Amino acid sequence: MPHPLTSDRALPDVPAADIPPGIPMTPSLRRLAARGIVRRYRRGTQFITEGDHGDTLFIVLEGRLKAFSEDADGREVRYAEYGPGDYVGEMSLDGGPRAASVATLAPSRLAMVTRATLHAHLAAEPEFAFELLAKVIRRARAATVGLREIALNDVYGRLKRRIDDAAVPADGGRRVAEPPSHATLAASIGCTRSMVSRVLKDLERGGWLAVEPGGGWWLPRELPAKW
Repeated sequence: MPHPLTSDRALPDVPAADIPPGIPMTPSLRRLAARGIVRRYRRGTQFITEGDHGDTLFIVLEGRLKAFSEDADGREVRYAEYGPGDYVGEMSLDGGPRAASVATLAPSRLAMVTRATLHAHLAAEPEFAFELLAKVIRRARAATVGLREIALNDVYGRLKRRIDDAAVPADGGRRVAEPPSHATLAASIGCTRSMVSRVLKDLERGGWLAVEPGGGWWLPRELPAKW
């Protein structure tokens, strides 16, 4: 059951002018968010459960979310994270079951849009259908890449890709200023936390990665292709 920051009761509709202007949204998505009901959720609130049926879309106004699956032993596979301007729940608008669970990683404010509201928006702004379709295609493509990684890469290959994606050039090497936790990395690449810790420790011993005093990672050279 969700545990919103205030209560489980929906708050009044938010006028478009009250949606923070800095949120990266297209004009049409901003107008759709203005049609929704705003709800606030505490950190760690699961508000979508895999397998449930639902007809609501959630647009992120503030905070951060994760989409994930979890087995009976509590082991988690994380598919993606979402921030302001993103939305989740579109995969169940066809009436089918939820494809993944979604929970908050930080206190969050979401605009909840029902299928009926989305239909009304599409009737008023039919071009939004192409925007929605493009989002679904991008996520399907990302899922394909993720499956290919799991099928063709070992754990080290998947971890290397995550590190390379996060690293930025700096001072003749590369730096990850705010590295994800070992648990987050493990969930995102489909392995155990202890395995991630073991690989990272091996990279430290080999001089490929150094943990800086502030917690960031310093990569003085390219990571090895294989380990």
